[in-house]
Amino acid sequence: MIEGFDFGRWSVVLCKPDAVDRGLVDAVLERIERAGASVRARTELTAEAWQAHVHYWDLLVDRHWYPGRDIPACLDEMYADRNVVVALAYGEPGVHARLRDLLGHFDPAQAAPGTIRGDLGNDSLAAALAEKRLVRNLVHTSDDAEAARRDFGTWYGAERRDLLTPGVPERNLPAEA
Repeated sequence: MIEGFDFGRWSVVLCKPDAVDRGLVDAVLERIERAGASVRARTELTAEAWQAHVHYWDLLVDRHWYPGRDIPACLDEMYADRNVVVALAYGEPGVHARLRDLLGHFDPAQAAPGTIRGDLGNDSLAAALAEKRLVRNLVHTSDDAEAARRDFGTWYGAERRDLLTPGVPERNLPAEA
């Protein structure tokens, strides 16, 4: 467990394989920054099946709610050995709710204009159900402080807690004279 950090001000941003494949990572992260969060520690990595299973533990626990879909196999197909980009968003208290609002509805077809999924999404729950797969909705942000702690451990690992230091993001620092 990572203790001593205010996860109420940190969110893990997971740009999913569909965002990476479509070249939308920069657009997603820029929108998050425009919403007032500082984005840092951007890392592209190849997701492992265990990371997807830990990240979406709730889908696995409640898999009986998804008849006709093999949730572990869907997670493996969507994530295992695929590129994702993770980043940390640091903001004022309430950052989690603001970012979730910015993402929009989980079903891009129902997401409002002006949201990331509403403007950039190209999938729908109806299509996913018909194809017996998960919805491709570009991005995830942590729901709350506890989820941010869990997401951090899943995607960065506790040994990277050095990343959790508030401050001015490196790219915004003035060049040395």
